[in-house]
Amino acid sequence: MPKNSLKNYCHRFIVVGALALSTAAGLAQETTKPLKVLLVTGGCCHDYANQQVILKHGLEARANVIVDVVYSADGNTHPKLPIYGNPDYAKGYDVVIHDECAAGISDPAVIQGVLKPHQDGIPGVNLHCAMHCYRIGDFKKPVAVGADNAHWFEYLGLQSSGHGAQAPIEIKFTDKTSPITVGLADWTTIHEEHYNNVQVFDTAHALAHGFQVLKNKDGSPSRTNDFVVAWENLYRGKTRVTRSR
Repeated sequence: MPKNSLKNYCHRFIVVGALALSTAAGLAQETTKPLKVLLVTGGCCHDYANQQVILKHGLEARANVIVDVVYSADGNTHPKLPIYGNPDYAKGYDVVIHDECAAGISDPAVIQGVLKPHQDGIPGVNLHCAMHCYRIGDFKKPVAVGADNAHWFEYLGLQSSGHGAQAPIEIKFTDKTSPITVGLADWTTIHEEHYNNVQVFDTAHALAHGFQVLKNKDGSPSRTNDFVVAWENLYRGKTRVTRSR
């Protein structure tokens, strides 16, 4: 990804992420104590070496947070992240940002360890490829709540299986009253991957939809995809989880 595109790509995450972090821990009053944030990043398909730097510096410049980074330089779908096998990896943190691309990690015990802090109530913010991590079995069909292959999707609040060709996405904020979206205006992206929605769980509340017109080879419109691209989820009735494309 070109350097300028990477900065633009990360800047969108920083703006929405900073707003999400302001509410993720449920802090309703002003405080001088910064939130402790753990950024988990690395894996396949993206420039995580630079993303980790841009996100850390960008978030710390825009919100009252201290960001610690857990990073794997493995450029594959099964990065050896140090959090694996350590269900207490988020102890002492107010929120975890998942920005990893670990689609090849399918060990139920490892996945359970990644989810444990969130099951205990630590909020999560999830960026881009975090949607396509920790998949078990046939993830292209709707999973059943409570099934072994549903755990990560239940945490996210939405199940996605992939994306199509890159094209501009028209972003429409469907809830402009949420603390996460107040002040944000509808806009259109550059050529982007549009993650599909296999299903949206009842625990999730959509904040924004994305509309992407796909074209035939002759340039005529073939169809328009309408997918939820930002939302908040109440995981297990207590944990606040947000997601930004």
